[in-house]
Amino acid sequence: MTIKPLIILPDPLLRQVSKPIERVDSDLQRLADDMLETMYDAPGIGLAAIQIGVPRRMLVIDVSREGEEKQPLVFINPEVVKSSDERSVYEEGCLSIPDYYAEVERPATIGVKYLDRDGKEQLIDADGLLATCLQHEIDHLNGVLFIDHISRLKREMVIKKFTKAAKAKAI
Repeated sequence: MTIKPLIILPDPLLRQVSKPIERVDSDLQRLADDMLETMYDAPGIGLAAIQIGVPRRMLVIDVSREGEEKQPLVFINPEVVKSSDERSVYEEGCLSIPDYYAEVERPATIGVKYLDRDGKEQLIDADGLLATCLQHEIDHLNGVLFIDHISRLKREMVIKKFTKAAKAKAI
């Protein structure tokens, strides 16, 4: 397994819509393993393939708490098939927008259809942190960042800060 470098805002790749995956094979499973290794190393609880520069519709999640046994989940071509009218608010962060957090309101419960690591179709009903994390990562697959869910003023300030940092780093 290999830890991959993370794509950081303002990289335009983060705004790219990821392509569906046609078949699950050993290369894709290796990518899933690399993504999990990268996510754990960061450390984070979710990672979309686009965040390591791979524009494919796959994400990994593990919302187990520290000290608990790891519970890695792999979602290939995930699709939200239902969502509740009830809303919940979580403070979200993102490995591609380091050290920035904001409260985001999303549906409290969702149903997601996806292929698992072995290519088998699955349906999961999620609530709480898992529902929030799934929505956050699926947004990535659609070129949407969690800062798109906050006020325009705050979003522009964050983008400006990261653009400035990227320019300073390039010098």
